[in-house]
Parts: sequence; structure tokens; C-alpha cells
Amino acid sequence: MRIPQIDHTTLTGDQQALYADMKQGIGKSFAGFTAIDGKGDLVGPWNPWLSYPQFGGPVWDLVKALASDPKLPKPVREIAILVTGAHFGSAYELYAHIHVAEQRGLSDEKIRTIVSGLRPSDLAADEGLAYDCAHALVSGGVLCELIYDEMVATFGDVATAEFIYLVGLYCMVSTTLNGFKVPLPSDGDG
Repeated sequence: MRIPQIDHTTLTGDQQALYADMKQGIGKSFAGFTAIDGKGDLVGPWNPWLSYPQFGGPVWDLVKALASDPKLPKPVREIAILVTGAHFGSAYELYAHIHVAEQRGLSDEKIRTIVSGLRPSDLAADEGLAYDCAHALVSGGVLCELIYDEMVATFGDVATAEFIYLVGLYCMVSTTLNGFKVPLPSDGDG
């Protein structure tokens, strides 16, 4: 890792408040993978966000906004995140969201195919649309009208906006993880 692992007992000021908020949010919304190590320190993207709270705080606010009252079906959200993580080759993101995707009903075969960078052949219609939209967004350029219109027709305006912001957030998560070379948790942490 390119920045030190922060010992939560040494935090001051803005870091203490952000740590407390993140720890509470992690406990509420992020289960099934290691986000807090055995000593109580935050790992994954949370450590860099805590290291630079002036940047990490606003990103965390977006995480909370997208997690507070999601409109999208849970498997659709996970497809968006897995497609994004696979595109960026973000090891921690894939590690975490493979676990979440399993909990949210995606088959191992679908997950394995998505994290390999491929489109599963057995996606339900809404899952296939999610894959196509996420893939188009991470590939760059303007999202085509056909996909956008189908997203709105299938999920509604607010959920389509949620989807677009979700992919954007996980692009940020991936670049944070990759830029700071954040490792996977140690075996004894989970």
C-alpha cells in the first residue's frame, strides 16, 4: 500500500468524526467481507478516505446517499459494481462485491463471468440491461439513447440516476483502490 494503514486510536479532529460515521455505516450496510480489521482499523477504500478526509468525506457522503434508500433491485446494483470493478481490475472491490453479489442472489456462474469481463448468457432482462448500461458507462462516451431510454422504462427516472451515480462512485472507488495500491485483507482479519 502506498499510504500507511491508519491506527484508529491515533485519529484526531475530522478523522475521528469520519471514522465514527464510516464504522457505523460499514456495520449497517457492508456485511460479508472485511472492511474493519481485527484491531478496529478501516481497510479497503476507507483507509485512503480516512487518510485524506477532505476528499474521503465527500465520497463517503455519496456512498451513504446511494445506500440510504436504493430504488434498484439488489442484483442489478451488484452487476453494476462488478462490471465496474472488472473493468478497472480492482482487486478489493471485486473481493468485497463477489461476497455481496452472492448474498443478493447472483449465481457463481454469473459472478465468475462478469468478473472475467464477459457478459453472462443467462442474465434476466433487467440484469442484462444493467450489464449493458454499466459496460457502456465504464467504456466511455455518451450513453446511447436506446440504453438510457430502456433504463428509464424499466427502472424509472430516479433509479436510472441512481444507477449512473453508482457506476460513477465505483469508478472512484476503483481508482482509489488502484491508485493507492490497497491490498486485500489479511486472512486473519475477517
